[in-house]
Amino acid sequence: MPKGLPFRLNDYLELVDWTGRILREDKKGSISENLLPILERLNMEPKHWLYLAEYFESPFKGLVGSVYKLKQACQVFKYPRTPGLKSCEMFFP
Repeated sequence: MPKGLPFRLNDYLELVDWTGRILREDKKGSISENLLPILERLNMEPKHWLYLAEYFESPFKGLVGSVYKLKQACQVFKYPRTPGLKSCEMFFP
């Protein structure tokens, strides 16, 4: 038996997404039926999500996010360069 759930990543994310869309009285909120699945909203490839879930600290040593947000943060912090730019370009298009 492999470690973890015997699911493909896409199957697991669909299950989590489906569960989040269920409305119940004892639940504060839910994911709206009008919203796209989470990886589509994040504009992220499933293979990139899986890699980041396992090895997040490998490509990132500091700031993480879209290139636009990364550059904004570097301006605020007065960084002379933008660290992690290539990783952010790859994982957060």
